[in-house]
Amino acid sequence: MNLAPTVLAITPGEPAGIGPEITVKLAREHPELRLLAVADPDCLRRAAATLGVQDPVVEWHAGMDVQPGVLACLPVRMECAERPGLPDPRNAAYVLDTLRQAVGLISEGIAAALVTGPVHKSVINDAGFGFSGHTEFLAALAGCKQVVMMLAAPGLRVALVTTHLPLRQVPDAITREKVEAVIRITARELQERFGIAEPRLQVLGLNPHAGEDGHLGSEDEAIIRPAIENCRSGTVTIDGPVPADTAFNPSRLGACDAVIAMYHDQGLPVLKHFGFGRSVNITLGLPFIRTSVDHGTALDIAGRGLAEAGSFFHAARMAAELATGRSSAP
Repeated sequence: MNLAPTVLAITPGEPAGIGPEITVKLAREHPELRLLAVADPDCLRRAAATLGVQDPVVEWHAGMDVQPGVLACLPVRMECAERPGLPDPRNAAYVLDTLRQAVGLISEGIAAALVTGPVHKSVINDAGFGFSGHTEFLAALAGCKQVVMMLAAPGLRVALVTTHLPLRQVPDAITREKVEAVIRITARELQERFGIAEPRLQVLGLNPHAGEDGHLGSEDEAIIRPAIENCRSGTVTIDGPVPADTAFNPSRLGACDAVIAMYHDQGLPVLKHFGFGRSVNITLGLPFIRTSVDHGTALDIAGRGLAEAGSFFHAARMAAELATGRSSAP
């Protein structure tokens, strides 16, 4: 598929991680893509040198075309040079600024979608910024009250009701209104972004055996089931609450377009086992397209030239397909 007409804004993420390396590798290995990195160009050049790649970076300015096969870069300067494997809180503001400026490129019509590399949440918080993840940060930036974190791999999509919360806080965060919002956003985005006219959703219960008719917790019957009933319509099929331990068998997955899990580690371990390195993180409900890699900063191999850009490519391809209305089922 030729995706060259679509300009993608790329944020490499944590500069001490593998993000700069996989950004350079993505441009080198997939010259069909039009990439506009929002980053410190010197950081990308150092990553290129690590990889033994001749300087691939062209500093971009307003009005300049983004050519396929060229790594264009909107310069954003770091506070201090990165040390691979050792994140520095002094660069936390830089990481967040790259996200703001990348969203600005989309708002101005220069880029069609945002593809994000991995960030290091704790170092951003150590710098004094309240940051729980890309999903929440971009929602606040866009002024969205509710967005949905969905990961997609070949044969499976998983959307989350709660995202980056301690497990102890999860039950209190699950409300009827929130479950309904996640169901509605997921169904709408499957229709509008993925071209699935009549989405089939499988909504997981919170407790073992989906609460065992109230004997193993009340949330499934008091919160999740009423939310499901309120969202039923002629164009959306919803099954649930389904016990999580039976939801991922092949027959059930074959009969649904997305699984809605109640919390992060209820649905994502299965998905990452299912398609690690090929899964894509997609934020639903934003006024723009955002995809991301399915892995972290990999500080242990940063700066060694060992990182692979496969997940970054899958995220970029998904973003381009969604932007051009040609999304294929994962």
